[in-house]
Amino acid sequence: MTTATTVAPAGGHTRLWLRLAGAALLLATGAIHLDLYVTGYDTIPTIGPLFLLQIIAAFALGLAVALTGSRLVALAGALFGLATLGGYLLSLWVGLFGFREVRTTAGIAAGVIEVATFAVLGALAVLPADGTAGLADRIDGKTSASLGRLAERAPGGLRGAEGAVGAISLIALVVLLVSAGTASGANAPAASGGGKTLKTTVIKGQTVLTNAKGFTLYTFAPDPRGKSVCNGGCAAYWPPVSGPVSAPGISGTFSVITRSDGSKQEAWNGHPLYAYIGDSKPGQASGNNVNLNGGIWHEVVVSTK
Repeated sequence: MTTATTVAPAGGHTRLWLRLAGAALLLATGAIHLDLYVTGYDTIPTIGPLFLLQIIAAFALGLAVALTGSRLVALAGALFGLATLGGYLLSLWVGLFGFREVRTTAGIAAGVIEVATFAVLGALAVLPADGTAGLADRIDGKTSASLGRLAERAPGGLRGAEGAVGAISLIALVVLLVSAGTASGANAPAASGGGKTLKTTVIKGQTVLTNAKGFTLYTFAPDPRGKSVCNGGCAAYWPPVSGPVSAPGISGTFSVITRSDGSKQEAWNGHPLYAYIGDSKPGQASGNNVNLNGGIWHEVVVSTK
């Protein structure tokens, strides 16, 4: 007597693993952006609402990929990952909606996950459907068939389509790593030195302390008097003002503190001073009252003697 055994097609296992991996990657990028959102990005004009939409889309697509396995949803997830990476790269290169990003571990990690998202879900979108395909593919057979025909018509057929996904993924990864390797807060106008003399300017009716180039200076609420707790990625967004400097005719006590790395930083009335890379030109104070990098930032309001 012979017992019949049903063996799942090899392609079915591949689709399942790609489906689960793609869903996990989408949820991971959503989680990273959610953490950034609740730790300060929600206060950044335009960027904050876009982050929220991005988070919702990432979680929605991740669940849709996991539950349906649809090739169309997989394609949407792949393009979402690539578009998210593109937004990050633009913010590194030239800034986005007035906000300039800097190299951070979280940013690079998110970028790598977005490249992987495109690679995995792109492969799932071009992989031939089979009996194990998801519910949405079985319901919307026309869409699945159309994607299959497009993949088959690519140069080299299905292998060519898979190769194109791999090539785009590799190019995206190289561009990400090169961009991150050359990105730095020092490239931002507010962080490019500023000279050794502090000045003032009037912003919204208040006299605000600036560096020699006219960029607004800030204090960080969590800093204890005479000490800076803004280091690492925080200091990339908020470049410390190197001391000592002169501040002729400006009220307050100016002094120099020693940072944890041994460098010198100027302080006003005991509060360490910082510029902000989000200010793209003199006269801006886009960092005022922003809750970012662990605390509230305030422009320095002074009076002249």
